[in-house]
Amino acid sequence: MFKTATKNVVTLTESAVSQIVKLMNKQNHFGLRIGVKKGGCAGMEYTMEYVNEKDSNDEIVEQDGARILIAPMAQMFLFGTEIDYKIDLLDSGFRFNNPNVTDACGCGESIKFKDIDKLVIKQTSRDSTENKVSSV
Repeated sequence: MFKTATKNVVTLTESAVSQIVKLMNKQNHFGLRIGVKKGGCAGMEYTMEYVNEKDSNDEIVEQDGARILIAPMAQMFLFGTEIDYKIDLLDSGFRFNNPNVTDACGCGESIKFKDIDKLVIKQTSRDSTENKVSSV
């Protein structure tokens, strides 16, 4: 939906690719679906789940053997996001470096996004600019 000619909705770091491939291979899953839902202190939370087949409206991002599927509702919220996987002294997990987030709760489990209308205008403007460049 929001994929441009040159850029996926999200990008993955090497560490994220490695962890996603491990998770996919663990029980022979097709990939991981990433979404967003209402919840938490800041209003929205990321979701991740194993999937064994693609939904017709999912955006698929494949990178070096890792496959993530982005749920339709989440696509505009995740555009431009870099997904990383960190292992720290006390915890480990995926980190979303998302330029569309304006606020997060103290524990980091929930986020607040920029105004939805601004996200749509920003994406439409970006697509229009890229189409002009590619048609030259």
